[in-house]
Amino acid sequence: MSLEDRAARAATLKAKGNTAYQQKKFAVAAELYTRAIAVTPRPEPVFFSNRAACYINMSPPLHHKVVEDCDAALKLDSTYVKALNRRATALEALEKYKESLRDFTAATILDKFQNATAAQAVERVLKKMATVDAATILQAREPRLPANSFVAAYFAAFRARPLPVLPDAASTADNQLLLSLQALEAGDYTHSHSLINEALDGHEPSWAQGKAEAYNLRGTFRFLAGDSQGAKEDLEKATKLVPSFTQSWVKIASVHMEQGDAVAAFAAFDSAIQYNKDDPDIYYHRGQVYFIMNEFSKAAEDYIKSTSLDERFVFSHIQLAVAQYKSDNIANSMATFRRALKAFPDRSEPANYYGELLLDQQRYKEAIEKFDRAFELEKTKKKAINVLPLVNKSLAIFQEKQDITAAVQLCREALQIDPECEAAVATIAQLSLQQGHIDEAVKMFDRHCELARTEPELVNALTYKYASAAQMEFMKNYPHLASQMGQLAQSLM
Repeated sequence: MSLEDRAARAATLKAKGNTAYQQKKFAVAAELYTRAIAVTPRPEPVFFSNRAACYINMSPPLHHKVVEDCDAALKLDSTYVKALNRRATALEALEKYKESLRDFTAATILDKFQNATAAQAVERVLKKMATVDAATILQAREPRLPANSFVAAYFAAFRARPLPVLPDAASTADNQLLLSLQALEAGDYTHSHSLINEALDGHEPSWAQGKAEAYNLRGTFRFLAGDSQGAKEDLEKATKLVPSFTQSWVKIASVHMEQGDAVAAFAAFDSAIQYNKDDPDIYYHRGQVYFIMNEFSKAAEDYIKSTSLDERFVFSHIQLAVAQYKSDNIANSMATFRRALKAFPDRSEPANYYGELLLDQQRYKEAIEKFDRAFELEKTKKKAINVLPLVNKSLAIFQEKQDITAAVQLCREALQIDPECEAAVATIAQLSLQQGHIDEAVKMFDRHCELARTEPELVNALTYKYASAAQMEFMKNYPHLASQMGQLAQSLM
């Protein structure tokens, strides 16, 4: 046949294939497309893509053949969106999530973000990748303590208690317990952690209260290091030794919440109340659980109860104000914050959290003033400076002036003080996306993955990392379309 006859014959076979496909005769359609490919004088991507559509709809689907045909179509036309989507679907079914994400991302951008199905597919594959990889990473990772500022904030959420009095004939484990608690007071968390492990390494303190204190502290460190099961075992030992040890009951509730068991968490709070209904820590932390569950009115009631039992605990005042704000009681919230600022002039937390609410109201200058004040107070501390006011100030500057350079610089200052500040790392990563510095964003998201303590935190960090990496690959494969990456970066913020 002449070239013209071959082209006409191929077109006829393609049309017959289309008819068979519409009639859901996928095997017949695939054969007709195969004959069209064989006879056509010039290969056309649509022939391969259409045959791939047949393979993907067969029972069972022939995913490997779909990939092969889409490879052929995309060699002929690298911007062929249908082929990208079909190959991505097949790769997802083959559990080749990285390659699937690459194709769905490219299809989304090439379609100018108009294809909701492709955008949803990006999110779906990202979630699958991040969830699978997070579980693998956490299983292989050795438990470790998070940043000092995180550890300090956790311990600060419990009221200080006097150090235990050792027995007259104190054992080595007794002394190690006391040294561990003293190191904790000094903010030397690594040393405290090491000492409490030594105190329980084959030995125990010699009296019941000391044993309970030791298991409570080791359980706390295990919880902070992400070992929820080990934490629960230690904390339960503490409550068996001293059933009235309400702090351990409260921490058991925290473990249950991290494991997603709210019923067990509230049962632990009930046990704590049974032994000491006047312990203000119980109500503060139960309020935190209600807050996480978006039950802000119940949270406020518990914060008020906690404050009525001990008005000197700053966090009950702060969280009451935040709960009121979340309940749209703006005037009451601001009044509560102003009272807290007056009652705790030497604490940074009221100013920082008040600044966050002002930032939410787009009152940028007032917010920045509060963040500056909070950080000045933090710098007077001798241990574990909290750099969150610096990170919050960077967000305020970015939102007010879109000054990414200044915002990033503030976060870098925060990391100089606390190299493990997750908020600073995550903010730099997001701002790098805004600037189109995708390679820097990937590096920072990678660092965020290293710092993530819990599975949800790690899944979130991995999601951003993989999304950014897919964007980098798109820029490499389609350099002439790199300008469109700004819109995708905006959608990820």
